[in-house]
Amino acid sequence: MSKFITLEGIEGVGKTSNRDYIRELLEQTGKQCIVTREPGGTPLGESLRELLLQHSNEKMSNDAELLLMFAARAEHINKVIQPALNDGKYVLCDRFTEATYAYQGGGRQLDVSKITDLENYVQGALRPDLTIILDAPVEVGRERAGKRSTPDRIEQEKNDFFDRVRNAYLDLARQHPDRICTVDASLPLEQVQAQIKQQLEDRGIV
Repeated sequence: MSKFITLEGIEGVGKTSNRDYIRELLEQTGKQCIVTREPGGTPLGESLRELLLQHSNEKMSNDAELLLMFAARAEHINKVIQPALNDGKYVLCDRFTEATYAYQGGGRQLDVSKITDLENYVQGALRPDLTIILDAPVEVGRERAGKRSTPDRIEQEKNDFFDRVRNAYLDLARQHPDRICTVDASLPLEQVQAQIKQQLEDRGIV
């Protein structure tokens, strides 16, 4: 039986390393798994990702940013996510619509009803079976991310932006405890992964 699992969180919380860890756990139990990301996941999505993150588009309007995110998502669902789920595979995705609620809703302070309308239009009934929010204080995440690479257009926002993003993520976890959980990502990696494994075991996924 297929499952759709997403990883969320601000920059620097370890989504990539923990995504790879979850993939290993799934494959060890004999599950077929594909790994993908948003924005991206398809040729069109990757092109839109470049438009969204490159510095030449610093003056992009918030509504344009929101619509490009959902344009990439529509293609991603149609070409990658839904076909894999239909084939009985597990889909492990680095960010999905919760990121839009957090970054465009929380960070950009857009009307959340716009996001909900687009979510329903683009996704229909599709929602992740499990979303793991890797949570850490903004200062911790930004310090880690700064050691990794030059900040992109969104990563260069100020701390108050990321405080709003983080709070929006935590609000989502409170609103949807059935499918969204939080993991303390400020801890050492082995402790973070122990929390993740426990969440997967509690839900009978591994």
